[in-house]
Amino acid sequence: MNNPVSVLLDSKESQIHTVPLTATVFDAVQKMVEAKIGSVLVVDGNSLIGIFTERDVLVRVVGAHRDPETTPISHVMTHDPVSIDSTATVEEVLDLHNCKEFRHLPVMDNGRLVGVVSFRDILRWIAQSNNVRME
Repeated sequence: MNNPVSVLLDSKESQIHTVPLTATVFDAVQKMVEAKIGSVLVVDGNSLIGIFTERDVLVRVVGAHRDPETTPISHVMTHDPVSIDSTATVEEVLDLHNCKEFRHLPVMDNGRLVGVVSFRDILRWIAQSNNVRME
């Protein structure tokens, strides 16, 4: 649990899924569906601007009766998301997941986006570390 989160990132096959700040909700959801993921990071060039999740779709789009094809992602994303440094320990990340109820945390390394850690990633890593098989 005292391993840095960078070890977890190295152990998973990960691609950073982003959408530009100019994207619509529909664009973001299409990317999430194609990649079978629960969130996308919103970027402006190389800068992390926000995060958009499945919960945002439910609450801020569907629940608010917004049209996904015309709603800019910038209107419904979480701005300036909490991120973690790649040197943070798995235990610190787990604490953030539990205390703040974040399901997805962007990982930064010297101000550069290097990945995303989900709560499921943490559980899978713990299970693998303890030789527990997850389906």
